[in-house]
Amino acid sequence: MMKLNKLNAAVLAGLAGYSLSMTVATSAMAEEAAEENVEKIAVVGARGAPRSVTSSPVPVDVLTADDINGVASSDMNDIMMTLVPSYTLSRQPISDGGTFIRPASLRGLPTDKTLVLVNGKRRHRAALVQIGGSGTQGPDLATIPAAALGSVEVLRDGAAAQYGSDAIAGVINFQLKNNAEGGSLSLDAGQYYEGDGQQYTISGNKGFSLGDDGFLSISAEVTDSEATYRGEQYCESWFCVDDQSEQYVADAEAMGRSVHGTDGEVQPWGQPNYSGAKVFLNAGYALSGDMELYSFANYSESEGDGSFFYRYPGNGTIEDLREIDGTIYSPLEKFPGGFTPRFFGDITDYSFAAGLKGMTGSLGYDISGRYGYNEISYTLANTINPSMGSASPTKFHPGDLSNDELQFQADFTYDLAEYVLAFGLSYMEESYEISQGDEASYAVGPHSIPDPYGLCSREDNGFGLATDEQVATAIANGLNCANYTSATDENGNPVDGFDGIDPVFTAVGVGSNGFPGYSDEFIGTYERDSYAVYGDISGDITDALFAQAAIRYEDYSDFGSEVVYKIAGIYQLTDEVALRSSYGTGFRAPTPGQQGTTNVSTRLPNGFPVATGLFPANSVVAQALGAEILKPETSTNFTFGLTAELDSLTLTVDYYHILLEDRVNAISTLDVSTTVVTDPDADGYGAYQNYLALDAAGVVGANTIGGVFFFQNAFDTVTEGLDVVATYSMESDMGDTMITASFNYGTNEFDGDPGDLFNLEDRFDFENGTPSTRGVVSVKHSMDDFSVTARLSYYGSYENSNGIETNEAGEPIGVAQIQEFDPEYMFDLEGTYFINETLSVSLGARNLFDNYPDPGTIGETCCGRIYRSDSIVDWQGGYYYMKLNASF
Repeated sequence: MMKLNKLNAAVLAGLAGYSLSMTVATSAMAEEAAEENVEKIAVVGARGAPRSVTSSPVPVDVLTADDINGVASSDMNDIMMTLVPSYTLSRQPISDGGTFIRPASLRGLPTDKTLVLVNGKRRHRAALVQIGGSGTQGPDLATIPAAALGSVEVLRDGAAAQYGSDAIAGVINFQLKNNAEGGSLSLDAGQYYEGDGQQYTISGNKGFSLGDDGFLSISAEVTDSEATYRGEQYCESWFCVDDQSEQYVADAEAMGRSVHGTDGEVQPWGQPNYSGAKVFLNAGYALSGDMELYSFANYSESEGDGSFFYRYPGNGTIEDLREIDGTIYSPLEKFPGGFTPRFFGDITDYSFAAGLKGMTGSLGYDISGRYGYNEISYTLANTINPSMGSASPTKFHPGDLSNDELQFQADFTYDLAEYVLAFGLSYMEESYEISQGDEASYAVGPHSIPDPYGLCSREDNGFGLATDEQVATAIANGLNCANYTSATDENGNPVDGFDGIDPVFTAVGVGSNGFPGYSDEFIGTYERDSYAVYGDISGDITDALFAQAAIRYEDYSDFGSEVVYKIAGIYQLTDEVALRSSYGTGFRAPTPGQQGTTNVSTRLPNGFPVATGLFPANSVVAQALGAEILKPETSTNFTFGLTAELDSLTLTVDYYHILLEDRVNAISTLDVSTTVVTDPDADGYGAYQNYLALDAAGVVGANTIGGVFFFQNAFDTVTEGLDVVATYSMESDMGDTMITASFNYGTNEFDGDPGDLFNLEDRFDFENGTPSTRGVVSVKHSMDDFSVTARLSYYGSYENSNGIETNEAGEPIGVAQIQEFDPEYMFDLEGTYFINETLSVSLGARNLFDNYPDPGTIGETCCGRIYRSDSIVDWQGGYYYMKLNASF
């Protein structure tokens, strides 16, 4: 169990006091089980009066509070993925900050292409920029507690012209509860079938009246989940723990148990430890019959920890090093069984929004302002700064990342009888800051270069020149200056006549190993401002045809201006069936974080840890390697669909096609090597040229970096697919039944040749690495005091590649290996007993039949990893739980 901090304690105390008050509260607000369906209404999609899901000109899903609470998870990301097939995400146990803030996608596009709103206002971004792929920097949905929500609207259509930049894939609008009385309290707890991953969540909501004309709704949540372990002992061709000495194995297993909580495995694979406390407030007050003051705010703290890759002797990090007195030091003195770094992230998130809205004659207005802040603070333990040798500490603070936004907005509507005219303007300031880590986390220690003390060269390299006495001692301790390289000739003989290399010439990595800290060279604040104006008109052109059109002008201080537009309409063929379509353009400016983030992390090609650096596209480093300055992404969206309401059946079918030009993505990693290769046609020439470019640019520790990449407007893509959503309700003497089925088929393909920026393996995985088909079918049956919910989730097949084949000339011709993963089915079941009108208890299982995806057999499935850890198909196994709910 993770530590209970002050916010957790405060929230728990408040919920405890609230639970006591519930025993004397009335149950007048309790929902009757027999109350039947109210038509789902969407606010997003069209300005003016809200429209039903089937009369909207664009596809919209509306998730009710019951839908949300019916998913056995406290993470809003998991809830969204369960209920919306086109929303996907994966768990990434070794992905730096991505371990704690998980990247997701909607309709095949990353979440920074989806605009997230709370009560119709833009939600601020998280501080984390995902270091791979598209470099996603979007809002952290995990900061939103389910208890705070009255509904969620998912607009599955490009809407940049209506709502602003980022709305390329769609819009997600979280509507907060606005109750002036009543409330709820819930406790759920469970664990995985494997006996680990114990979780509990306590959440509640309480509404208060503010006089006769206002409300204050307060929601809070405390959650704690422990780690899971789905791996095996580290045993690969390059190193196997079990093949080492008895003492080494004992020390390695002790490290796994004491640091990572495993049964002795040195490399944990599973979900990380996580705990958090979240509070949301929503308030409104009617100043008059046509004017309302409103406000909402949140504050949350969370913390998580996970692991990095295992470091073993001889892997470039645990190496013998000759100290100034000639003695040999090895990191095994600190970690006799090797080590696996432990990575911690503390996330703080808060926001405040307020506004005034109302009507003056036919003119509606909404004047608002908001501020949002997100910070992630890193700690790295159970590791070293290799270059510092024996002087290295084992715990570091690599630095902090923060993102804040300030926005003022004015929105207006004007009733033109048959039409609604909407217009408005917005001003926003954004800031992304990288804060410096502690000195040891980025220090360039003496062992970052060969012969740091001049024991052999007798030159002062800035780390102190060894005295003659120390040189004599070193020689007595075995110093061999003639053994300067481990290179061999074409016959395999040592170039210098000696096997191996004398430790005096060994150079190792700079900074806290696994995640070097941010030095003053890479810290800074990246800021910009923007403003926008828009116009929108919608209405019934005829009794059967509703149409809308929107246009928007945006101007960014760092990217200039852009005009985007959209048209949409729905035509009622009959009273039950309608056709709808939309066409529009979109625009997304790379975030300040995407422009400024830097990171050096450890990757594992062929089992050997390699320090791989991500640098800003406008940095000296990236420019030296051919990077171009980032520019905005632009999109063209088209949808065409059908809606039908046939008695108890509701059906929507929508095709979508998104052309995304100048898509921002990380390039394939450029190899870096200090091995001198002068023949342009020889292997390693490009890697050596990259090293020379880094060295010339003054990159600290360039000789210990094995790869470099950066974000670029890498290519154009076409994303297209089909969404089908159907609901069917039945009533009988045996109770009421609601059946909901959702299906998504979607593909991502390159529109043209991506060029040299993206290698063949990355191209294959981009187009084939996630299931193109997803489906969810749920059945909820209620009878008397019981209800049962069954849910079946389907994931189609997908493929993963590894390695690149080349011809005799060394030219790439295809991927070397491909693994196809079979389709998977996950079944959830929950039963609820209503004790009385206030209390209920639920028992359930997620992934009831304990299904796992196919084990990985190629590529990154190594190092104790059994399942492809970045798959969107859950690989944690079955989970059972109990929930106690009270409402009044």
